[in-house]
Amino acid sequence: MSTEPETTEDTEPGTPGTGQVPDTVSGDAGAGQTSETESAGETAGAEDAGQVPGAVDGGQSPEAEAADADAGETSETEGTEAGVAQKSEGEGGDPDAGQVSEAEAPEAGVGQVSEAEAELRAQQAERERIEQRKAEKKAPIESGTKLSGKAADLLAAVRAVESGEKPVATVFEESRPAPRRSAPEPERRPQPVAPQPAGGPAAPAPEAVQAVRRVLAEGGAPEVLAPQVAAALGEGADEQLRADPWQLLRTPGVRPEQADGFARSLLGAECGPDDERRGRAVTGWLLEQAALAGHTALEMPALLAALAQRGVPEPDSAVQDAIAEGEALVFQDALEEAGAPAPTAAEGDEEDVERPVRVLVGLERYALAEESLADGLGRLVNSVPKQDGSADDWERAAAAAQGSTAELIRAVAGQGLVLHTGGEASLAEPAALLNAARTLGLRAWAAAHGPIGRSRFAALLRRSGQAADVPERADGPPAGPGDSPVATVSGLLAGAEGPGRDADGALDLDLLVVLDAPQLDVETAALLTESMPDGARLVLAGDPVVLWSVGPGRVFADLLAARICPQVASRRPDPGPLGELVSGIGIGELNQVEAPGKEVVIVPVRDAGEAVHRTVQLVADSVPRAIGVPAEETQVITPGHGGAVGTRALNAALKERLNPGPGRFGGFDPGDRIVHSPAPGRALPGRVVTADAEGLHLSCEGETVVVPKERVEQSVRHGWALTAHQAVGSRWPAVVVVLPGDAAQALSRPWVYTAFGRADRHLSVVHGVEQALPRAVAEVPAKPRTTRLPVLLAPQTSGT
Repeated sequence: MSTEPETTEDTEPGTPGTGQVPDTVSGDAGAGQTSETESAGETAGAEDAGQVPGAVDGGQSPEAEAADADAGETSETEGTEAGVAQKSEGEGGDPDAGQVSEAEAPEAGVGQVSEAEAELRAQQAERERIEQRKAEKKAPIESGTKLSGKAADLLAAVRAVESGEKPVATVFEESRPAPRRSAPEPERRPQPVAPQPAGGPAAPAPEAVQAVRRVLAEGGAPEVLAPQVAAALGEGADEQLRADPWQLLRTPGVRPEQADGFARSLLGAECGPDDERRGRAVTGWLLEQAALAGHTALEMPALLAALAQRGVPEPDSAVQDAIAEGEALVFQDALEEAGAPAPTAAEGDEEDVERPVRVLVGLERYALAEESLADGLGRLVNSVPKQDGSADDWERAAAAAQGSTAELIRAVAGQGLVLHTGGEASLAEPAALLNAARTLGLRAWAAAHGPIGRSRFAALLRRSGQAADVPERADGPPAGPGDSPVATVSGLLAGAEGPGRDADGALDLDLLVVLDAPQLDVETAALLTESMPDGARLVLAGDPVVLWSVGPGRVFADLLAARICPQVASRRPDPGPLGELVSGIGIGELNQVEAPGKEVVIVPVRDAGEAVHRTVQLVADSVPRAIGVPAEETQVITPGHGGAVGTRALNAALKERLNPGPGRFGGFDPGDRIVHSPAPGRALPGRVVTADAEGLHLSCEGETVVVPKERVEQSVRHGWALTAHQAVGSRWPAVVVVLPGDAAQALSRPWVYTAFGRADRHLSVVHGVEQALPRAVAEVPAKPRTTRLPVLLAPQTSGT
């Protein structure tokens, strides 16, 4: 592991031999970061986006600023971000910006004009102003500009959630010490949702939106929220709001205090904290917030405590009302204490034995998904796979392989569900399995988390097939992107990629290998298992140490713990110094590694400004010159979006150095690196190509994507710097991980493992967290999530 001399501006990454991070590195008091694993997640929302084409907005959007104020945060680093934004806007932008109209500008060198000419020019200027005002009225209302006070805060909160930037409520998180004055902006996690069909949900009818708009106006809420409210409440949304104003909480981004203000405006003296309608609505809102934090249900005591914190006088009655109205479900799950014998009773008194139970409350959406997932997994575990290829054929394929690859092939030959664990190098084993299965005549496919993972596995599949001399099947299934049987999970489920579906609606395949399995939330996993045809085989493969899914649940971890099916652990270690470093982190050790080829470099920094400076220097100069990896193939990873060294600040600095421009396409220029989020929780890295009346044209892993101009602000942001959750499932030749001083609380073993593990050839660590890094690796595991899947899978154990 190497250390770069901090006194040299243009030095190459330093020399190896220093081992672990020096103890003398000082932290950065102003860096301001918050963990993406502890807060509402990551992705999407344009950081500098306006309307497309031609709009220019050089700074942080009013929605994001208002959302920050709504979160109650004050940061000294905001001035730094604003300064960068002002500089960007001043150096380039709308070609007409700052120009004075011809009617208003004094004419140099011309004598006095007549009264008639002056009158004509005044009329022309007035007509221009009138036309401008008309255009402004037709344009979308920007939060924080046309509204003020609580209405602006409410609009900003909804906009922030739509863009993936709204923090999850912290009522279910562990208590934290009070932040320093330079408070970090929370990492934003997108809402967990099931993959949407290609067409997406239908928009509400215009008359329904207009009716909701009138009710919102009466209650003092922004009328521009009417489409979101109408979509959230469905048919008769206006009547629902009048009857129960707290139904506004069902709109993503609205908080209880904002719904309370809306209810007071509509109900007047009838509004009170003990209103049973408020108790039910807050109960549902808390369960949604728990889902954003990764839980599929909440234990009753935790829910009651959270309701009390939100000012509900009788929490137990509120929960019972919500259950009675069908807005929540209650479960009693039997508990088996580890190491304790099962309770016994005297002969004839078996029914009197009391077993310990835990009472859980959850939303129907996730409860049904978890139960459907358990049923689908049970069907796969207990079914007999179709005999595509004789037992002798499978055995010959296994005998031709070695080690854990042979174990995987033998397990898949006789089982409908198999789990495979391992790091990056272990992907060679699913590739060998897929090639062997296709040689035997199976319709075999693989699905990765994202397009970069899909492309990498397709290349690996081709190499392993050529090495094994695997013939192409003339009657094989249609190929995916890159002429390989590899798709993304979302594309497979939506029907945009993969083999398609048969007459019964099931996936038209015999074997499916799902890579990056830890990224499966309960809804996506349920859709996958429901889509598997009878007799087909499912292999879930992944690295169990990486960050869990953005959506609720921990499917892969729960399955590994349940032990209901064969598990094959790869014995292929990741090679080289990077593999040694990441493998040690996986078991809680930050080891010293020898890096003779400068594979690992430590860059100490003292403060936020130096962290940004050194990051830009590494990407633009040091890594290309010393390692040979161009800036286009180097990815920056940092713990959060906000703060002085978050993705927004780093992207602004990197754009200024690598692709300066006025941001004339809604804050973007051709050549900008971006990350596109077509749905919350999905991140597609790519580049801007151009923009026209249709919207912003992107190239994402060779695929052309057109983002409508009204969706740019919510779904596109610059992508030179990402969070670890955005980067999971992808790898780059070089990675720069930025750990400023205030990132200490953001760090955990899964976060460090995921961020460091994104590098193929070179890893630079811009380091200012002192001993917080080795302490996080050794002592901070993943935060627990409350799920019901282990209990639901327990009956399947007897069948294995």
